[in-house]
Amino acid sequence: MESLGQVLKQVNGPSFLQKSRAIADELLQDPIVKGLRAEHPEIDENRLRASLPRLYQYVNDQRNCANCPGLEKCPNDFQGHYSKLEPAELNGMLELVERKAPCPLQIAKQREDQIKKRIRSFYVDERALQEGYNEVEIMGKDRLRAPAVTRVFRYISEVKKQGLPTKGLYLFGSFGTGKTFLMSYLLHELAIAGYTGVIVYMPEFVEDLKSMLQDNQKLKDTIEVMKNCDLLIFDDIGAENLSPWVRDHVLGAILNFRMNRKPTFYTSNYDLEGLEKHLRFTSKDGEEIYKGQRLMDRILPFVDVVHLHGENQRRKQS
Repeated sequence: MESLGQVLKQVNGPSFLQKSRAIADELLQDPIVKGLRAEHPEIDENRLRASLPRLYQYVNDQRNCANCPGLEKCPNDFQGHYSKLEPAELNGMLELVERKAPCPLQIAKQREDQIKKRIRSFYVDERALQEGYNEVEIMGKDRLRAPAVTRVFRYISEVKKQGLPTKGLYLFGSFGTGKTFLMSYLLHELAIAGYTGVIVYMPEFVEDLKSMLQDNQKLKDTIEVMKNCDLLIFDDIGAENLSPWVRDHVLGAILNFRMNRKPTFYTSNYDLEGLEKHLRFTSKDGEEIYKGQRLMDRILPFVDVVHLHGENQRRKQS
C-alpha cells in the first residue's frame, strides 16, 4: 500500500496537475458552462476555475435533468433537485454560489402531497381519490350523466370564484353510476384550491363506531375532524345499519354543528324520501318517524339535489 507521503507526492506532481488542467479546460468548453458564462458575463475565467467542484456538479446535474429518467430514478445527489449557480458578492469578491433548486417534477409532487394532506378518507377505496381526473373523460364516459356532471362542475367553479357556501350536494342514483368518483373529483379539485375535506364510506364507518365506544378519545377526534373540515362527504348513506346512538348522537351531532356553517355532501342510492324512510328505522328501536324527520331537517335545507342517471360502470368493466 502506498504511504500518505507517496499519495501526496502524486497529487502534487506534474502529471496530476497537468491532468487537472486538462479536465478544467474541457469543463470550461462545455456548452452548459458556456451558457452559464453567457448568462453571467461578470464571472471571469479565474473565478470559474476557482469554482470547479461546484461547476462540475452543475454540469452533471444539468445533463441528468436533460435525460430525466423520472423522479423516482433521479440520479442527482439530492433527488428531485438540481444545482443552480448564481453570482454573489462575498467578502468584497464576486463568487459563484450554489443552491439546490427543485425540478418541475419535484414541485408537482410537493403540490400533490399538499393536496393529499388536505383530504382524509374513512374506509373509501383510495383509488377513487388517487386516479388521474380528466374532465373530458368524466363528461363523455356516459352521456346520461351529463346533467349531473355539469352541476358538479358548476359547484366547483362557483366555490373557486365566490368561496365556500353553506349548501352542499345530495347526489343520488342507481348502483355503479359514478357517484363516489364524482364526489372524489369535487374533493380533489377543491383541495387544489386550498380547502380541506373528508369522505366517509357510511356502511363501514357505522360498523367501526362500535369499536370506538371503547376508545373515547378516538371517537371524539374522529367526530371533531368531520365537524370542522371544509367539505364533508357521506358516501353511500342509506346503506348502513343504523343504531339510535349513531343516528341521534353521532350523525345528529355532526350535522347539527355543520348546518349554516359548512357544506355537507351525500351520495346515495335513495332519493330524499327514501333516505328519510331509512333514517326512521334503527336496529334497536324500529320505526321512529320523529327522529328520522329531525335528522332530515339537518340535511334537506342544506343540499341541492342532483339525480345522477347513467349505466352501471362496474358491470361494463367486468
